[in-house]
Amino acid sequence: MSIEAIALWSFIAGGIGTLTGFGTATIMVPILLLSFSVPETLLLTGIIHWFGNVWKVGLFWSGLRWRIILLFGIPGLFFAWVGARLVTETSSMYLTPTLGALLIIYVAYLIFNQHFRLPARTSTALFAGGLSGFLCGLFGFGGAIRSAFLSAFALPKAQYLTTLGAIGLIIDSGRLLTYWFEGTRVVNFGFASIGLFVFASFLGALVAKQIIDHIPQQHFRLVVGGFLLLVAARLIFLPV
Repeated sequence: MSIEAIALWSFIAGGIGTLTGFGTATIMVPILLLSFSVPETLLLTGIIHWFGNVWKVGLFWSGLRWRIILLFGIPGLFFAWVGARLVTETSSMYLTPTLGALLIIYVAYLIFNQHFRLPARTSTALFAGGLSGFLCGLFGFGGAIRSAFLSAFALPKAQYLTTLGAIGLIIDSGRLLTYWFEGTRVVNFGFASIGLFVFASFLGALVAKQIIDHIPQQHFRLVVGGFLLLVAARLIFLPV
């Protein structure tokens, strides 16, 4: 896959991820898996995703809910490390079909549970943090789970995005360090190319900020869901 194509997808994923509060990794992971190994894909996506969380915190700054951040972030950090360790020990022959199956489950969630709400409890945050962290470490995405659980706390939109970004920064930092120390490298691109991908995701976030108050979040979830359904089928029947 060319540098230009990845930059374009980074722009699209950065925009959708900002509009919905999740989606950057769920778009980038299956796209990059078509050309790169699972560890390389997760490292490169993780870098873009990490900066995407920086954009959420910076563009929608509205104060941080530290109790919620820590309840999500601490178990998320630990289980992201667990999931990231498994990446280098598990064959992509099994990882990619499993990822496809999880994406189909995720799409079903988007379609049939758009108004699903969970109780705003400490146990909810701890469980959600651990589950989303594990999925982030192993498959590169967990933001949809995190978003669903965080919505139970009924935060204002700007504070919701800021808090979601801060939680993501904690979890992504843990898994990126684990990928790196486990020996994963992105060998096809230099720092300049990766910088271009990050900049493209920032431009996508800027565009999303301009329209976030005018387009229903549910609409974007269904668009992403339809796209992921097609990619999921490809990963199941034609695994990398």
